[in-house]
Amino acid sequence: MLLNTPPCELGRQAPDFLLEDTDSKSFKMSDHLSGKGLLLAFICNHCPYVQAICDRFTRDAHALIDDGFEVLAIMPNDYDKVSEDSPSNMKLFATKFGFRFPYLVDRGQKVAAAYGAVCTPDFFGLCASGKLYYRGRLDNIGMNDISSNRVPELFNAMHHIYKTGYGPRVQHPSMGCSIKWS
Repeated sequence: MLLNTPPCELGRQAPDFLLEDTDSKSFKMSDHLSGKGLLLAFICNHCPYVQAICDRFTRDAHALIDDGFEVLAIMPNDYDKVSEDSPSNMKLFATKFGFRFPYLVDRGQKVAAAYGAVCTPDFFGLCASGKLYYRGRLDNIGMNDISSNRVPELFNAMHHIYKTGYGPRVQHPSMGCSIKWS
């Protein structure tokens, strides 16, 4: 089912969490609040919307990392229902796209619920103190659009948050597949 992300309460403290990657290494969100800010990306392997943007997302995420931001990707789906999203397939997906950031498993779906994530992709931009200032889409390019006039909205928003302490006034909702809840 196709969903758009709802607006969220900007400026609220983001909930902390502890999740593991596909190698069972633990990552605590608050440990990644150093630097300029933190991007949380709720994504999965099977969603055609994620697949359509993943090259651009990975490029932007790596550019943010190079600029001093932190990035954590989170897979929120019940992979017992959607085997393509299993940890072994997550590892393959991360390798295929060359992720240089952790890809975490939200097995109990508590993190997705705490953030109010509704679809994949669903992006949250936090300042260095952990307050939420962005929830929106990656860019202005539609799923089948081949426009050369790309505006990297998420990338720009993260820099805006760092420079001003607030998110951009205009934030467009992300669009994608519904999270597959247990």
